[in-house]
Amino acid sequence: MYPANFDYQKAHSVDEALAAMAANPDLKVIAGGHSLLPAMRLRLAQPPALLDIFGLEELRGIRREGDVFVVGAMTTHAQVLRSELPLFPEVAHEVGDPMVRNRGTIGGSLAHADPSADYPAAALALGVEFVIRGPEGERTVPADEMFLGMFESAVRPGELLTHIRIPASVQASAYEKFKHPASHYAIVGVAVVRHMDGQIRAAYTGAGEKAGRLHLLEERLNGGQPVGTGLVESSGLLGDRFASPEYRAHLVDVLAARAAARV
Repeated sequence: MYPANFDYQKAHSVDEALAAMAANPDLKVIAGGHSLLPAMRLRLAQPPALLDIFGLEELRGIRREGDVFVVGAMTTHAQVLRSELPLFPEVAHEVGDPMVRNRGTIGGSLAHADPSADYPAAALALGVEFVIRGPEGERTVPADEMFLGMFESAVRPGELLTHIRIPASVQASAYEKFKHPASHYAIVGVAVVRHMDGQIRAAYTGAGEKAGRLHLLEERLNGGQPVGTGLVESSGLLGDRFASPEYRAHLVDVLAARAAARV
C-alpha cells in the first residue's frame, strides 16, 4: 500500500527545524524513518507534512567530555555499535538488521519511546540524560523522566531531542533479550549496570507500556542478595499472542539473572 499524499521539507540546521515546527504544528519529524514510514505505508499514520532532520550533521557523532559521552541524536545504530560507549554497543547489536542499523538513529528510537525498543532499558540502567531543544531553549531530562507511556516521551510538540549524555564511569554492564522472531523487537529485555561507585541500576523493556526500572532487583543486588524471582508484578504487564503477562514476568526474572551474572 502507498502512503497518503504529504508535503516534504528538509531541515539544514536545528534552528531551521525548530522554526519550521513552530510555523507548522502539523509537521511530523522524520529521522531514519524505520518506525514512521511503515506506519505511513499502511496508512496507520497520515501526517500532512514531513520534516526530514536525518542530514543534520550537528546532531551526529560521539565525543567524550570528562566523565560523560555526548552522543548526537542522529548518530546511527551502526555508529553506536562500533563505539566505545558503555552498554549501548551491545544493545545496538540487537537492533533490527544491518540495513536498519545503518539508517536508524539512536535519538529517533529513544524519542519514539516504543515499549519494545532496546535502548530505553539501557538508558535507564545507565542513568543517561537527554538534551532537548525547543522554542523556549534547551533543557535536560533524566532517564527516569523520559519515558512517559506507550510511544510517549518527554519530548514535547515543537521540540527536538538533540543529544544524549551517557556516563562513562561504568564498571560492567549487560543486556539480555528474548526477542520477537520476525521483528527482533524485545518481547522482554533486561539491562544491568554496575557503576564505578559500586551501585547497580537495572531496567526492563518490552514487558509493559513503557520501559521501567527494576527497583527490587537493584535492592537485592546492592544488598548482596541473590536475584530471586517476582521482580515485577504480572498484573501490570502486556499480554499478546507471543507472551502472556505471566510469561513476561517470568522472562524478566530469567533475563535479570543472566544479566546480573555478567556484572
